[in-house]
Amino acid sequence: AARGHGHVLIEGESGTGKEMLVRAMHAASPRAKLPFRIINIGGIPENSVESVLFGHEKGAFAGAFDRQIGAMQHCDGGTLVLDEIDRMPMPVQERLAEALKTGQVRPIGATHRFRIDIRIIAASNWPLDDIVALGAFQPGLHDALGATRIVLPPLRDRLSDIPALTRHFLHQIGDQPGLRHLGITEGALSLLAAYDWPGNVRQLQAVLFR
Repeated sequence: AARGHGHVLIEGESGTGKEMLVRAMHAASPRAKLPFRIINIGGIPENSVESVLFGHEKGAFAGAFDRQIGAMQHCDGGTLVLDEIDRMPMPVQERLAEALKTGQVRPIGATHRFRIDIRIIAASNWPLDDIVALGAFQPGLHDALGATRIVLPPLRDRLSDIPALTRHFLHQIGDQPGLRHLGITEGALSLLAAYDWPGNVRQLQAVLFR
């Protein structure tokens, strides 16, 4: 999937490693040296999402004192990552679906459009199928993004990964200034494997660091 040009949807609970996978896919893609940007939809005020993605012209709305180039135009030729896409407002979903279908972007307040070539990697903490069924996600956008769909299982469903992850994180931690490399006993690994890790891989990393 990384070597292709199609859009990708990655689903998995918070902390399962979606951003790490996104960065690995980008590094292995034909667009690796082209523009790359990660936008967390959940971290943007709802009324600003459209402007951040599509841009706006000066005076397009109250507070638009300057022209702004949107992330989609900025990432032309490259990859745009939309994290927490499940939190994207429905009107913006509809505009994004149209842009992906036509390959064109129109900034807010503009009469012209820009042709773009962009790859979207979308990430969701929740299964988008369920959100579509509830009527809270645009089916056309789901279809456009979900041609390649990757589901990252929670850590509790892949406990056999814990020893390798633990040794990897301990090595990373030991490389930091002022810290030292530590090993881990089989008993300690068994203790880690007995926990269900509601915070997933991110929580395991934090526990080992502490």
